[in-house]
Amino acid sequence: MLRLRSRLARGFAATVAVLMTAALPAQAGRIEDIKARGYVRIGVSLGGEPIGFRDDRNQPVGYDVDVARQLAARLGVPVRFSDVSGDARISMLRANQLDLVVANVSITPQRARIVDFSIPYNAAGLRVLAQKKARIRTLADLNGKRVVVGRGTTASAFLKKAAPQAQFIYADSFSPDGVLLLLQRRADAGIEDSSLLDYMASRYDQFETLPEMYGNTPIGIAMAKGDPALLAYVNGFVADYIRSGAYAANYRKWWGTKTAPPALAPDGG
Repeated sequence: MLRLRSRLARGFAATVAVLMTAALPAQAGRIEDIKARGYVRIGVSLGGEPIGFRDDRNQPVGYDVDVARQLAARLGVPVRFSDVSGDARISMLRANQLDLVVANVSITPQRARIVDFSIPYNAAGLRVLAQKKARIRTLADLNGKRVVVGRGTTASAFLKKAAPQAQFIYADSFSPDGVLLLLQRRADAGIEDSSLLDYMASRYDQFETLPEMYGNTPIGIAMAKGDPALLAYVNGFVADYIRSGAYAANYRKWWGTKTAPPALAPDGG
């Protein structure tokens, strides 16, 4: 009886060992897969300046592209970019076509149910861009002024409450339609995502932005669920990116030296 139990115990241990060995590749995690492959696959959105676009040599450049390159350097491998936008940013992660997405993805409860997010490496909110000659200093100053907004946007709903007497000029697409109205001085001001308006203020001397940012939407690096080691690694990268001053330097590189980067905490708080 003792010999039988001993044989059963040895057989059980051997079975467990086989199962554990078979499971090792899955347990190794994506970091090991990336290093074994020799490159990291990162999705970026190249649809607009300064987040991501192509330069004169057709090479990916922009704020997110810089972040992605720094992350790849920390991993010690080259990066291969895929231009992604909209729902493709998430679906390609889930289909294992990408390792990471650094593509201006807002962290929302709905998205967090299907992918993992790093702590925020950027943030955005609504900001007001005004013609310098319009002498707009506060939201109240927008009353009576011509203000361009995207049709059906959160910016439109916000402005209706903040400056109900503004003269609304609706654009089906703020960029390029609303941008063109502002450049042609057919509007005194505009309200839209801070990343776009900060960039416009840095490029065109006729504009200035109000310092306040209304709302604060965190933006994170996305990855497929189920790899806590990768999530911890990317969180460590983002924390160092913020703490070291690289975040502020990169933000001002793309949005102008006079721009105040949105406040971010290295602990994600």
